[in-house]
Amino acid sequence: MNQTDEKTPSKIALLVILSALMAFTSLSIDIYLPAMPAMQADLKGHVELTITSFLIGFSIAQLIWGPMSDRIGRKKPLFIGMVLFMIGSAGCALSQTIEQIIFWRVFQALGACTAPMLARAMVRDLYERVQAAQMLSTLMLIMAIAPILGPLIGGQILKMSSWHAIFWLLAVIGLIMFICIFRLPETHAPKIQQQDQPIKRAFLNYGLLLKNWQFMRYVLALTAFYVAAYTFIVGSPLVYISYYHIDSQHYGWLFGLNIMGVMIFSLINKRLVRRIALHKLLKWATTVSMCAMLTLVYLFYAQHLNLTHLIVFLFIFFSMNGVIAATSIAAALDTVPQVAGSASALIGSMQYGSGIISSLLLTFGKTSSPEAMIIIMAIFATMSAVVSWFPHREIG
Repeated sequence: MNQTDEKTPSKIALLVILSALMAFTSLSIDIYLPAMPAMQADLKGHVELTITSFLIGFSIAQLIWGPMSDRIGRKKPLFIGMVLFMIGSAGCALSQTIEQIIFWRVFQALGACTAPMLARAMVRDLYERVQAAQMLSTLMLIMAIAPILGPLIGGQILKMSSWHAIFWLLAVIGLIMFICIFRLPETHAPKIQQQDQPIKRAFLNYGLLLKNWQFMRYVLALTAFYVAAYTFIVGSPLVYISYYHIDSQHYGWLFGLNIMGVMIFSLINKRLVRRIALHKLLKWATTVSMCAMLTLVYLFYAQHLNLTHLIVFLFIFFSMNGVIAATSIAAALDTVPQVAGSASALIGSMQYGSGIISSLLLTFGKTSSPEAMIIIMAIFATMSAVVSWFPHREIG
């Protein structure tokens, strides 16, 4: 570990708390997916905008919290973030119109974004390059439970109550996490001279990061992959349910199958990072994901594509997230350890902002067949692989 103190919790407690923080994005979105039809009927509007607005707020707010965390430490922004998340969740629960819930979803995102962003930064504060990749793989292994349990929990709540109860539950989860943060150590204590510097200087770090190719190559590879991944998340309900006529109650299991793949490869990746350089693992994983999607495109236009093909190759593609996310984030943060908070914010902003691109592209190319979804996924999976194969230079 790089830094620690007497308040550092046990490794298990640290793993659980950081994993829960990393899972905030998935939980905030996936838990109410089963409730979207009911929300659409009650609110009389485009309920998909509640996801888009959340991702917009999530992406933009990170760019503010990142430099702040480098300036004032990691824990204060986390405490503030949980309070904002609780208020936003309660606002969503009390909403009566689509405009109201869209507003409160943005507010909710202002707080939620601190969780995964600062969890990544704390890992970089505490661990070196390879150990950080192992820790991130472990966190992804645990946090992958959220996208599986989220829709199942949301569906059960709907049987007993209305969609409003789902957001009240999120508010309670925010309160629990607020209490858990007390157990975390402050992993980044800025020097007095850093605290005295104008905040404007902290935001200038983004310009330096964007010009740093060794950092950006990892971020761009991750972002392109996540555009493809969010295309699946947004587009798969229509493809599975409307085109292949899968019962809506079974969709969650097909979605969860892919998350199981992420968990398996996160576990494998923990061992691989000890023997193989991070940039080589990233090349391998992005190439596999690209080949899986190009195969689906070929099968579609050769008119051989069936549901089994789709499930198998999407499983292969999505499983690579267990390698790509951990290796790209750890490698990126390792290039700029002195501004890990700002760097983590920029990574998160681009990673989760990619979902906005996916939503827009699917809106323009929406069809009742898998065509638009697999083409968009194939294009961005290829972009991710191409960027990851650019020449690598070891950081001294």
